[in-house]
Amino acid sequence: MSRTPSQNQSEQPHADRRTRVTVFVALAANLVIAAAKAVGGVVAGSPALLSEAAHSVADSLNEVFLLAALSRSRRPPDARHPFGYGKERFFWALLAAVGIFVMGGCFSFFQGVEALRDGADEKLSGYVAGLIVLGVALLAESASLFRALHQARGEARGLRDPALRTVIAEDGTAVLGVCLAIVGMVLHMVTGQVVWEASASLAIGVLLVFVAYRLGADARDQLIGEAADPELSDRIREQLEAEPEIDSVEALFTMQMGLESTLVAARVDLVPGLDSEEVEEVLVRIKRALAETFHEADQVFLDVTDRSAREVRESPAATGERGGA
Repeated sequence: MSRTPSQNQSEQPHADRRTRVTVFVALAANLVIAAAKAVGGVVAGSPALLSEAAHSVADSLNEVFLLAALSRSRRPPDARHPFGYGKERFFWALLAAVGIFVMGGCFSFFQGVEALRDGADEKLSGYVAGLIVLGVALLAESASLFRALHQARGEARGLRDPALRTVIAEDGTAVLGVCLAIVGMVLHMVTGQVVWEASASLAIGVLLVFVAYRLGADARDQLIGEAADPELSDRIREQLEAEPEIDSVEALFTMQMGLESTLVAARVDLVPGLDSEEVEEVLVRIKRALAETFHEADQVFLDVTDRSAREVRESPAATGERGGA
């Protein structure tokens, strides 16, 4: 059963508050972990650990972007932005993807190449310190990831929220990256070959670049005007076609204007015999019915085709009015 617009509006602030708490948890974890990784990486001289430190710094900056997205995207419409600020979420998600690519991926590649070129000598105490730091980081990142996944499963909008999706992608990548760093450091310790740790750093870089590309591609599609979910579009078309006054739906266009906002524009052909007043009443009723059934459809525009408009003008009622005049 679909929710009403009032139900949806009351749930949105609660969902945003939960997402904000999730982002704050991830930010706190990443700040602490970034400092620990950086200190451990310098002490141990570990390229993989320094790559993970850069990854955590990038994630911390991205969390700041996501907090900005949560606050700015809820601003009400104004004269310059009549459709609201919903797409701000997608813009800040795009910046977060760029941050992952530049600060995380590129630095990880740099560390891996430097290690392969110059080598890296570590003492046993350095290995132990590095592995302890990575173990703590793994626990913290796993806890943050668990919270984000728990929230995503408990909300109807789930991973449609770019802020929540970015946190899950960051935490999931961080968990995998820490595992790669641990494997690389252990193999370096056992074999004495720095190539293992350098390879781990390069693998972390590849992983971050891939995640950044996927997040950036999603944000790009939504910023340039991505259509609504095909299932939602099909249901809207079915409801329009079920209206007794609509003869056919000539065209249907949808566009996501925000997380819970969808623009719907349809070109419809009405049944013959409706005069101008009836057409206006029918269109108002259909728009209201769509908004009540689909809470996302808060911007609905219906355009009567030329054939329907011509039939209205040529109807007996319209002809009689002109003749009487």
